[in-house]
Amino acid sequence: MISKRKIVLISILILSIVGIIGSPILSGFLGSPMAHISIPAEPLLKHSLFGIWNLTNSILVTWIVIIMLTIVSFYGTRNLKETPGRFQCLLESIIEYFVALAEDIGGKNGRKFLPLILTIFIFIVASNWIGILPGFGTIGIFEPAKDYIHHKEEIAEKAHEKLDLKSVKLHIYEGNGFLAILPLGSVNNEIDAHTYEHHGVPKNKRAGVLIPLLRSANTDINTTLAIAIVAMIMIHWWGLRQLGARKHLSKFFTFKGGIVGFFVGLIEAISEIARVISFTFRLFGNIFAGEVLLMTMAFLIPLVGIIPFLGLELFVGLIQAFIFAILTLVFASTATSDEH
Repeated sequence: MISKRKIVLISILILSIVGIIGSPILSGFLGSPMAHISIPAEPLLKHSLFGIWNLTNSILVTWIVIIMLTIVSFYGTRNLKETPGRFQCLLESIIEYFVALAEDIGGKNGRKFLPLILTIFIFIVASNWIGILPGFGTIGIFEPAKDYIHHKEEIAEKAHEKLDLKSVKLHIYEGNGFLAILPLGSVNNEIDAHTYEHHGVPKNKRAGVLIPLLRSANTDINTTLAIAIVAMIMIHWWGLRQLGARKHLSKFFTFKGGIVGFFVGLIEAISEIARVISFTFRLFGNIFAGEVLLMTMAFLIPLVGIIPFLGLELFVGLIQAFIFAILTLVFASTATSDEH
């Protein structure tokens, strides 16, 4: 009888062989799709809401994460028992760990910081992990080739440049409708805009690009900047409440030490701005780079190439959330301290 371990090893071996044979490098039949990569979040609607606000794919995922966490917290706290089940044990373990951590780092003010620290940690973890799910970057809204080319021409015109149609890549899709999916093998269905305009596409097919419907919230720099700003506002609010406006602001604007003291305070003020920038780009850079890595490995070695990196990204997503939460706790503890 074949053991479970042998079945797993044989399955991995088969996937590896199929993935390597089907790799686009070897002109294989799988050609895992190279999903759309864009630093700014993509608007999902052609027109902005109320003339000022665009609904982007990262905002949509942020809403989904918030709704999911709200539902989990609601049902997770409805029927608490003296003998907890697995889910209740998990929640209690997380809360107890952060309570102990907050008290160790924040001292008597530690519990005051706990709601924000836990919220930041859980939101970032959920946002990071949900972006690894299948469908992120490969399911989205179809934008016809003509509209996409026109959009690219407008951008080139504003930059006083001439658009090279051969550099504009399009995908060929089957079917109709505003939704589209990048299937395995879609890498072999790419054409450039120059070929499209001169030769068109086969009958019953259409050319265009996919605007991802779902995108991990933390791969949008606006999301990480918003979290950083909220964290720093709360840190200084706690500092003002604990020390008073005069004492707290004297950390940044003081003439007690003469010109040297003034410049020391000025450096402290600049460091506060630097913390916002550091918060923002550390989280954004790590999560965005991780998703690019997953897309690249899925493209190079379909099926099996992505497996070890999924585990890595789960770990990175957890660590980045922990670092963000702990740094917020440390900065909050420093802001409420009399020593400066």
